[in-house]
Amino acid sequence: MTKKIQFKLDFDQSVEAYLTKKYPEHTDFRILSKSLDARGAPRGKKPIFQYNVEILFSGEKFTSFEEKFESREAFTKMPIFIGAGPASLFGALRFTEYGIPSIVIERGAEATKRMLDISKFWRRGELNPESNVCYGEGGAGLFSDGKLITRVKSPFVKYVMKKFVEFGAPAETEYISNPHLGSNKIRNIITKLSDELRSKGCEVLYNTRVDEILFEENKAIGVLLSNGKKLYSDHIIMATGHSAKDLYYHLFDKQVAMKAKDFAVGVRIEHPRAFIDELQHGKYYESDFLGSARYRLSHHNDDSAKGTYSFCMCPGGYVLSSGTEKDGIVVNGMSNYARNSRWSNSALVVTIHANSDFQGDALSGLEFQHKIEQKAFELSKEHASGKELPAMTVGEFLDGKLNSEDLPKSSVPSKLFKTDIREIFPDFINEHLKEGLVTFNEKLKGYAYKDALLIAPETRTSAPVTILRDRQSLESISHKGLYPCGEGAGYAGGITSAAVDGIKVVESILKGL
Repeated sequence: MTKKIQFKLDFDQSVEAYLTKKYPEHTDFRILSKSLDARGAPRGKKPIFQYNVEILFSGEKFTSFEEKFESREAFTKMPIFIGAGPASLFGALRFTEYGIPSIVIERGAEATKRMLDISKFWRRGELNPESNVCYGEGGAGLFSDGKLITRVKSPFVKYVMKKFVEFGAPAETEYISNPHLGSNKIRNIITKLSDELRSKGCEVLYNTRVDEILFEENKAIGVLLSNGKKLYSDHIIMATGHSAKDLYYHLFDKQVAMKAKDFAVGVRIEHPRAFIDELQHGKYYESDFLGSARYRLSHHNDDSAKGTYSFCMCPGGYVLSSGTEKDGIVVNGMSNYARNSRWSNSALVVTIHANSDFQGDALSGLEFQHKIEQKAFELSKEHASGKELPAMTVGEFLDGKLNSEDLPKSSVPSKLFKTDIREIFPDFINEHLKEGLVTFNEKLKGYAYKDALLIAPETRTSAPVTILRDRQSLESISHKGLYPCGEGAGYAGGITSAAVDGIKVVESILKGL
């Protein structure tokens, strides 16, 4: 029978050579998981890869992950997905496994055309409020690095990874510990996924906004579109992402059950890539076997019960303007599959507690976000043209004052302007960011490099609201037929977890039938 083994190798050692020497009678192998341990590299020790491998011997063959789906009768009214992010696309894909087509409605453009809108915004500051970094086919994750990292423990993760590979992701996506597709590769994958949906009878509507969800006696019965058309369904899956403020306010007015949720706010910190690579990989930092270095840092302040932590780290990436409103500035990070830009960046954010750091109704977190984004825009209009992003160096931030030197070069296509970014945030955020930088510099010597850039503000880390749903049926606890789903509803935090949540909702609907 096949044999599963675990072992460690120096980063530059060949798995095949190791197995040939150790198990000369084996006929084939496949890697089940692979992860890098470079903790000793700064002290001169070789980084190592940890492997979990399955090997075959004569007459054996690998088993593959397969699920069997029994065809179900199509619904009288097709299920409707609001949004075309990973939750909706994988939810609709799951329905097709049972022979059930659905309707996916997206306010933004398809992935290829969406890129043109975003390019105009980055280069010329021309925002398309309906098609941008947050709105459009693929969701916000399409232009936020294409990371598939998740801490979600679900049997559906394997399904998601397998489908990504089927639609064009590298084979390693199914086994590597931190799979990363890059914003360039994931666009093609999402396009193929949507093509598959259409081939199975699904309707995918682009540049079509859902203005209202139609209710009858606390039951969702359909949607009103921006073109005036009404579509009806017994199953409305709301998977709009974390930036669809207009629908949040609409649901609030309709008294759909929801509550304010914790989220995080901060900055993007950007270093030269070679600097981070050397900090993490020591003298081996230029090796092609290792690639661009990642890091994950966190600090908890017991007195305030707040965390300060790195988030969505983008090795060899770019810092990008990611706003959805004309009077607000938001930043985010991304990298392409090769991760070969000259810079590495990460969000550096502070926990914001609902009903403590902001108070009010369930949507008060949206106002907290907007005030910060609006202040950043006002500074940009005052010191530049309104499209440039506010920034200062780490040295200036820690010293508490600007110096006369120009800002270092950056990856930002929208350009930067120098300002005291502390003016953008409430004092407690600045205090925790400073504390975090000092602590992280102790953990990762040199991290608080004085010429590293702090670019503000990172506010859209997750939805500031949770739309409440039943634990078993995953249906809104106040309105039947409405299924809050994915990151925008408060139930996911990335591409993979959103895709898994979309599948969970579909399975729950089918189980209920």
